[in-house]
Amino acid sequence: MKPIILQGHERAITQIKYNREGDLLFSSSKDNKPNVWFSLNGERLGTFNGHQGAVWCIDVDWTSTRFMSGAGDNSCKIWDCETGKELCTISSASSVRTCLFSYSANMAVYTTDKAMKQPCEMFIIDTRIVDDSSSGQQPIFRIPISGPRISSILWDSLDEGIITGHENGELIAWDLKSGKQINRVKDHDGLVNDMQWNKNRTMFVTASKDHTAKLFDAKDLLLLKTYKTERPVNSASISPIMDHVVVGGGQDAMDVTTTSARVGKFDSRFFHMVFEEEFGRVKGHFGPINSVAFHPDGKSYSSGGEDGFVRVHTFDSSYFEYNFDY
Repeated sequence: MKPIILQGHERAITQIKYNREGDLLFSSSKDNKPNVWFSLNGERLGTFNGHQGAVWCIDVDWTSTRFMSGAGDNSCKIWDCETGKELCTISSASSVRTCLFSYSANMAVYTTDKAMKQPCEMFIIDTRIVDDSSSGQQPIFRIPISGPRISSILWDSLDEGIITGHENGELIAWDLKSGKQINRVKDHDGLVNDMQWNKNRTMFVTASKDHTAKLFDAKDLLLLKTYKTERPVNSASISPIMDHVVVGGGQDAMDVTTTSARVGKFDSRFFHMVFEEEFGRVKGHFGPINSVAFHPDGKSYSSGGEDGFVRVHTFDSSYFEYNFDY
């Protein structure tokens, strides 16, 4: 399994994301230019130029016409996907940590950090009236977060609710009509770094600093499975065609210099979704893996690391022939 290595960022990768068809791969990093690549051959299609700080989060809508990014320069931007033109900039009081289009892409959500004496807040915007004027930048809904800050976010499949992952390991389900919490669980002991849906949005997987990835039922936030490792998990993704979960992580970058790369364990790990057993590892990164994503057709996956590289792995035929013994 020889990867395609995408080299377009100068600093650590923060997030990677496929569009719905999987022909495009978007990447963001701690430099200020999100990139878009052809996922088939790794050719770079272009960059989105305009941010002045580290880009923490990205998302693309289901028609691949609009792209959204949130950064440490206290702004969230919406772009035209085809031309790379900036459609609108939404200013915030602190850096934007998460951003996400709703399933229909008529709305989007972004959350800000608890910093500079500013509270963590969640904003809902109507993307149909996005323009350069101030009216396109006014959120239609604003929810202040009194507890630990939001570190990851999911939008439910009917555009009616949002699930947030928090710094203390809590998951909270919000009803958008009332702006109130309808459910909260605390099954993690550390920061929830990442949350990703399965193909039909009935379950989602979380990745946490408490060295585990967990599978939850979307309806009532019921914990279904736990995938244990011996290092912080930064990202996890569910295969759309197999009962497989890939997780990526590693020690924090500041601890890595004192140990060898072998001890750092910078490999993607594959777990069986049902049996919680690890059955494979893919090495390659020189630092912690910050983001992993399965291709929508399930035949490849990508990982982005602290080393600034995105690696696109296409599975060999032996991966599909492999049968789990049970």
